[in-house]
Amino acid sequence: MSKGIRYHQVGDNVESYFLIKTVTKAIASNGKPFLTLILGDQTGEIEAKLWGCSPDDEAAFVSKAIVHIQGDFIEYRGRNQLKISSIRPTSTMDNVKVADFVRSAPLSPEDMLDQVQQYIFDMNNPNIQRITRHLLKKHQQAFLESPAATKNHHEFVSGLAYHVVSMLKIARSLVELYPSLDQDLLFSGVILHDLGKVKELSGPIDTTYTLEGKLLGHISIMVNEIGEAAKELGIEGEEVLILQHLVLSHHSKGEWGSPKAPVIREAEVLHMIDNIDAKINMMDRALERVQPGDFSERVMALENRSFYKPSFHEKPLDI
Repeated sequence: MSKGIRYHQVGDNVESYFLIKTVTKAIASNGKPFLTLILGDQTGEIEAKLWGCSPDDEAAFVSKAIVHIQGDFIEYRGRNQLKISSIRPTSTMDNVKVADFVRSAPLSPEDMLDQVQQYIFDMNNPNIQRITRHLLKKHQQAFLESPAATKNHHEFVSGLAYHVVSMLKIARSLVELYPSLDQDLLFSGVILHDLGKVKELSGPIDTTYTLEGKLLGHISIMVNEIGEAAKELGIEGEEVLILQHLVLSHHSKGEWGSPKAPVIREAEVLHMIDNIDAKINMMDRALERVQPGDFSERVMALENRSFYKPSFHEKPLDI
């Protein structure tokens, strides 16, 4: 296999294998159908257009299929795109598998689980600790495999666990700097805030929203799960309500999908930590293949901004 997507520059000629992550059919201005393919490998993803596609093309080039492509990296409206010269399906003779093209977190699932469990062990409030441990154990396997989103940030295998581990490290630093913060609430909020995504999203490959995800969303899912866990464990008290509030308010504003605004100190801080880690991940991803002195592609989730890598940045980002 050739070098990965993140290492290619505009003007590069490419001949390689790619995983089709998503496919969208549309009609061009000339009335002919075309496919928009989101192609991926372990280093990133890129959009490609298959113009004038036939019914056979539609049947062959579907999500989760591996294809062999020849083409060129071009720039279109501020974003990189792969211009296809030739494309064909693969067979067993090509000796490639889906796992070869799936991006994963830089830490092993076992390492991340150990780290999260240590934060739970460090909790002092038994009610918060028991609820958090119960829910993590209930969803442990899916938690370790799931992405944190369908796009924008941590959208890779084990992305959810990696997002949580990164946030926990930020949370511990803030607790040390601001002792007035309740460590147990903040740690539990970090672990639980996105745990509902194990039900909201379909999985790490060709990630889509499930029916439960579309109708309820990860916030409502986890608020219900906290209540159910408390009943199952025989826990009553204010801690249950506050944990539910942390999850309900972690998006901060209604227009950002938050049913409630934060009115507890730790809830406000949880939102800030979530925002920091998500935005840094997005910026890092955008700058991965950018040379010092150049700008990245535009990042729609960050106000469609294009980010600059200062020319004295000679050390590549270790993502």
